[in-house]
Amino acid sequence: MAKPVYRRVLLKISGEALAGEKHTGLDFQMIGRVCDVIKECLDLGVQVGLVVGGGNFWRGVKDGGGRIERTRADQMGMLATVLNCLAVADVCEQKGIPVRVQTAVEMRSMAEPYIRSKAIRHLEKGRVVIFGCGTGNPYFSTDTAAVLRAAEIGAEVILLAKNVDGVYSADPVKDPNAVKYDVISYDDVLAQHLMVMDSTATSLSMDNHIPVLLFALKDPRNIVRAVCGEKIGTIVGE
Repeated sequence: MAKPVYRRVLLKISGEALAGEKHTGLDFQMIGRVCDVIKECLDLGVQVGLVVGGGNFWRGVKDGGGRIERTRADQMGMLATVLNCLAVADVCEQKGIPVRVQTAVEMRSMAEPYIRSKAIRHLEKGRVVIFGCGTGNPYFSTDTAAVLRAAEIGAEVILLAKNVDGVYSADPVKDPNAVKYDVISYDDVLAQHLMVMDSTATSLSMDNHIPVLLFALKDPRNIVRAVCGEKIGTIVGE
């Protein structure tokens, strides 16, 4: 059996990835596959924190489109992440995975409020902690929330599971000559305006020396491969 190279990880999954081929709403078959892999990581002794986006339901800036005040549009996006958190938590529990949902905006009847020390205690007890509502503030993406939570809980790496299999020199859908990077520095990502994460999230990960491994969630087993140090996707680091 492969051995993990990380003890504690922060997994970030986009909302669109949870929608699967439907591109909107929830694909419970895909969520089930993701939860199976998370369970495998726990069985390997890896502590897993999870941040989920909300783009399968609502993207603040994009869907607000100037028709809704930005702060309120972002707040709607925070609520969209909670829908995903609760869905993933329920599927985890169906599979016997101990899980807790913590939200940056208090909604005590549905989830715990985010408390750093409590989150770390859950992780140490082998529970998956799902962080909802992003940072709890408008103007910040869930990618930034993922980096923030990773720094707070002392995660050794951010596993960025998206719909693309790595970082490219250009959009591979639009440019057939785009080159995929195996490794790239934070500085190069910022200088070339590459769409790994937004610049705030990239700068925060650079300032806190947290490497980011971006890979495709199309095959959820990539999560285990990443945890075990296999060469997949692109590593963004120093």
